[in-house]
Amino acid sequence: MKKNIGIVFGGVSVEHEVSIITGLQIYENIDKEKYNVSLVYIAKDGEWYSGDNLKNVKLYEDWDVNKRKAKHFFPSFNKRDGKNALGKLDAVIIACHGNYGEDGKLQGFFELLDIPYSSPGVIGSATGMDKIVMKKILSGMGLPILPYLWLTRDEWKNDKRGWINKVHYTLDYPVFIKPSNLGSSIGISMANNEEELIKGVEIASNYDKRILIEKGVENANEVNCSVLKSGGEILISEMEEPVRWEKFLSFADKYLSNSSKSGKQSMAAMTRKIPAEISEEIKDRIIDFSKKICRAVDVKGVARIDYLLNSDKTKVYVNEINTIPGSFSFYLWEPKGVDFSRLIDITIEESIKENDDKKKNIYRYDSDILKKIGGSKGAKR
Repeated sequence: MKKNIGIVFGGVSVEHEVSIITGLQIYENIDKEKYNVSLVYIAKDGEWYSGDNLKNVKLYEDWDVNKRKAKHFFPSFNKRDGKNALGKLDAVIIACHGNYGEDGKLQGFFELLDIPYSSPGVIGSATGMDKIVMKKILSGMGLPILPYLWLTRDEWKNDKRGWINKVHYTLDYPVFIKPSNLGSSIGISMANNEEELIKGVEIASNYDKRILIEKGVENANEVNCSVLKSGGEILISEMEEPVRWEKFLSFADKYLSNSSKSGKQSMAAMTRKIPAEISEEIKDRIIDFSKKICRAVDVKGVARIDYLLNSDKTKVYVNEINTIPGSFSFYLWEPKGVDFSRLIDITIEESIKENDDKKKNIYRYDSDILKKIGGSKGAKR
């Protein structure tokens, strides 16, 4: 019997358009002989929609005009609500990038609905999304990271000169300035001097109240790999080497250049070397680090971990984890013999397996303690 699968995309995030690309790519590549597929779109105002028309990318070019072509609904907490597009689903693929989709909020919603979903759980998603918290986790694991400072926009406003001096004497230039909770290179700046630092912090503070300032590596090289949990095993994809980090990929580089109807061509055709030109020693180190990180944040589905290497590629630093990578990093799995359709299959299988495993936990504990009478018993969900 076909499973009913929902693809949830869009969201209240500055990465909204990226999410549309990822969601429609998944729809194009999911095996429709195996699954009944429902598209669920979260508009920028937070309203939810469903309907077959959502597969047309042109619908989103002027959503305010075209939204009448989709069915508006309120996502009920009643899983058995037949009027609700969520009520009939066996599993959900989350294709929402950024805030309110990748940061644990949507994951928590599906936990309450008891619907299996792709991506890490609430804690893994939240910590993976927050660059500052993830830095602290990586440091606590003993993994190599670049020196950094973090501050709030109020701290910057109240002591700008103090923070400028702290960056100069603690990190020195160049540095990268990033909003703590964001992806797709939005709000990220590189600073080689005080003037660029001020501009970068001002830009980042528009997107988040917490700001990360990270030491840059001269002539750095970026290497990325994807991780995938399948049958209890953590799999590692082929590794890629995008353009050099001092010419880091902007939002437009990633998603707008050479764009096709769903963006797949753009993601696959960006300037990158696959496989990355790195030594076996560095490759083995990245594999080891990736498995440890994947285990720490309890990854399920597909994630991508980004690394930075020094100029001669002898030292490696963990940069960040993307718990819902753009395009599900399909282009890193194809060289391993896993096409996009199979990648989606594994993601669905793991989401259902993880949800079944969760039901082995005790969630209710019946007790007569309120009556101050002895005796109690545990009950499974």
